[in-house]
Amino acid sequence: RGSNGAGQPAKRGAGLGGSAPQAARWLGDIRTYFPSSVVQVMQRDAIDRLGLSALLLEPEMLEAVEPDVHLVGTLLSLSRAMPESSRETARAVVRKVVAELEKRLATRTRSTLTGALDRSAKVHRPRHRDIDWNRTIRANLKNYLPEHRTVVPERLIGYGRAAQSVKKEVVLCIDQSGSMAASVVYASVFGAVLASMRALDTRLVVFDTSVVDLTDELDDPVDVLFGTQLGGGTDINRALAYCQSRITRPAETVVVLISDLYEGGIREEMLKRVAAMKAAGVQFVTLLALSDEGAPSYDREHAASLAALGAPAFACTPDRFPEVMAAALEKRPLPLGD
Repeated sequence: RGSNGAGQPAKRGAGLGGSAPQAARWLGDIRTYFPSSVVQVMQRDAIDRLGLSALLLEPEMLEAVEPDVHLVGTLLSLSRAMPESSRETARAVVRKVVAELEKRLATRTRSTLTGALDRSAKVHRPRHRDIDWNRTIRANLKNYLPEHRTVVPERLIGYGRAAQSVKKEVVLCIDQSGSMAASVVYASVFGAVLASMRALDTRLVVFDTSVVDLTDELDDPVDVLFGTQLGGGTDINRALAYCQSRITRPAETVVVLISDLYEGGIREEMLKRVAAMKAAGVQFVTLLALSDEGAPSYDREHAASLAALGAPAFACTPDRFPEVMAAALEKRPLPLGD
């Protein structure tokens, strides 16, 4: 037992702080090992043991707590067992966190990706200020005059400015196993931001052993989050098969797989799908996590196999994600971090 500076016993405090990530993971993992009837009982018991009942049933308590991404993950894990009278309060908690994340991330994401989309469009009769000199020089190296030490630019290449003509497709493919709770929250927020950009056609897919397409919910990330079900098994191959079937312009498509890569499906087929998509021109990005916590436990063998295909797997913070997406849209090397 600790003490304060005056030698008096320190007061014990209760809170969800450090236990929240573990709680979300546990609540997801029990779906793998127990039948649904037992899971429902365990989750109801967890609501009581974590002290969430009072939080969810008394809206005024929202002013006394600081909801965060981990709490949202816990609420989503419990959502199937949540009493009907608590659902609106739970949605209010989730909406508060989502609003804060959008405020933090949306403007910078739109700005970064708008610039990337502009630069990714080649214009062959650009104005002087829009000339992409690096591309122009590369395209005209055959016209190098050694006696003058100069390149004669017969063809000018510029940055495009008409976002409507650039239209790119983005597919977010999100593993909803219990360990990925924070990543699911951030990915849902980013999905809504990307969907708000006219130059992008954004699809959001979540999976465990089944695949759910939540694209129609992207106008409200809270609806996306409550459409997920954290926990259960994992079939990455099935999810990628679905995503692959929805790609109409592979050379203009970015697929972002967010997963710890523990595959319960057919490993060889999964890798073949990734190879086929890349061969068709798809920019394939593998994120082991999209959160501030660094890389989780992940399948290193699968990560190495993806790296060998030119799709290195790495953890990405929410603040870095716009730069990762910009690089993918421009078909540049990805900023893998330290």
